[in-house]
Amino acid sequence: MSRFWRRTRVRVMLASRALARGWRTSLQVRVITSTLVLGFVTVLALGGYLSDRIRDGMFNQRLEEILDESARSTRQAQDTFDAAPANTQLQQLFVDLVQALQVGGTGQRDVFIQRPANSAGAGASVFVSPVVSDERLVPLISDELRRKVSEGKGQRWQSVAIPVGSPVGSKVEPGLMVGSTVGVPGTGSYDLYYLYSLAPQQETLDLLQRTLAIGAFTLVALLGAMTWLVTRQTVLPVRIAARVAERLADGHLTERMTVRGQDEMATLARSFNEMAESLGVQLNRMEELSALQRRFVADVSHELRTPLTTIRMAGEVLHGARDGFDPAIKRSAELLTQQLDRFEDLLADLLEISRFDAGAAMLDAEGQDVRDVVAAAVEQAMPLAVNKGSWVHVTMPDTRCTADIDPRRVERILRNLLVNAIEHAEGSSVEVTVAANTRAVAVTVRDRGVGMTQDEAEHVFDRFWRADPARARTMGGTGLGLAISLEDAHLHGGWLEAWGRPGRGACFRLTLPRRAGIQLSASPLPLVPAPDEVLPDVGPPRRGTSDPAGLPVLDHLENR
Repeated sequence: MSRFWRRTRVRVMLASRALARGWRTSLQVRVITSTLVLGFVTVLALGGYLSDRIRDGMFNQRLEEILDESARSTRQAQDTFDAAPANTQLQQLFVDLVQALQVGGTGQRDVFIQRPANSAGAGASVFVSPVVSDERLVPLISDELRRKVSEGKGQRWQSVAIPVGSPVGSKVEPGLMVGSTVGVPGTGSYDLYYLYSLAPQQETLDLLQRTLAIGAFTLVALLGAMTWLVTRQTVLPVRIAARVAERLADGHLTERMTVRGQDEMATLARSFNEMAESLGVQLNRMEELSALQRRFVADVSHELRTPLTTIRMAGEVLHGARDGFDPAIKRSAELLTQQLDRFEDLLADLLEISRFDAGAAMLDAEGQDVRDVVAAAVEQAMPLAVNKGSWVHVTMPDTRCTADIDPRRVERILRNLLVNAIEHAEGSSVEVTVAANTRAVAVTVRDRGVGMTQDEAEHVFDRFWRADPARARTMGGTGLGLAISLEDAHLHGGWLEAWGRPGRGACFRLTLPRRAGIQLSASPLPLVPAPDEVLPDVGPPRRGTSDPAGLPVLDHLENR
């Protein structure tokens, strides 16, 4: 039994959830439900009002008929008593009168002749026993009605429930008890009561109420059907438009709505199709322009290789013979070599970014310890750290952090992050932290330099973007390093994120999945540093040793 109730409860919960989901997701369900509820409440209130008015009208009409009929019968009884001879047997007269009055109305009724409640006439010369048509119904005459009738102020009536059925009392039907007083010569006053059944009126009222209920149910059903039809004609084009819009968003630019008729929905469909056509034309034009731009960048980069090689050869000849030149020409030869190096880096980055744009970038992944890649990137950044006077503090776990990565691309990401951090650290320390869990490996590069605003952090990966356009690039960067790093991270299925605050520095976090196909949901390292973080104590620089940027790195390399 408990299993049955448990299943029932589960089914009820599932049904309620389905209804709630339908209410939230379907405009048609909400409109139909609201219309049905409002229609049901309105019909219920109107039906109740009409039923009450009909019931009261039928009762009042029947009450007037009963009072008129009982008044005539009472006058008839009084006339009979007044006309009776003095030697008449009153007891037999009461019996004959009750029988006559019982069938003297418009329908069958019960008649009761009773002694009054105040026992008036108890000292009369003749005593007559009460006479009734049905002894079982005498208890329906309440004491309250007896007192009011005995006051002799005309007719009094009271609603009663008449026991009927077999056995008697198993059912009841509505009735009216009407009482008045009559004077009997020689014996005093008596109470005359009439009991009328309202069963025919009740049956008529029940029939009317059933008819009203059936009509109300039919009306609500028709209202629901009409609402469904109207909302379907309105909502269906909207649903079709939503499906077509989803198809357009998925890249199916040829998807269109079907236009039927000349009404508002047809106008909506035509306008939607015109918008889709315009969007398709604009997107095709943008794709053509983008493809032309990528092809132009790639072609220019390739075409510049040959003259650049010639210029490089001439520059190397001049740079090799610079000692024999005067100081101005010697300095020009050195600047020429530096700018040629930067130009070659720019061409290489342009070719790389064009491969990303064309979707031709390939990932050469292999199982690699990310700590080794971090150590190699830090080692390459040491000369710049020494030149800028910054300390590089590296924190790595003792266990291996193996992941399926392309070492060349990951090292390029970390090198770009380190160079960027050292350039903006303004002589402060740069922290590199490595951590891993079962799903991902993360590396953060943190500096405490000038920092950047939240808006700048959102644009830091844009191509050729600078937070301060007037700031010079110490390493002669191309402006594409962070943009390429972001593409490299995405190629691994990872994240590259930035955080910064003016005066607190910046933090870059690289998160990579440990295995190909893993969907990242969290990173082993936080991106936003704690507000109360303490600067690491890396100690003062030691004279006569290797550069300060290398000391912390070598300690961690020895711990592996």
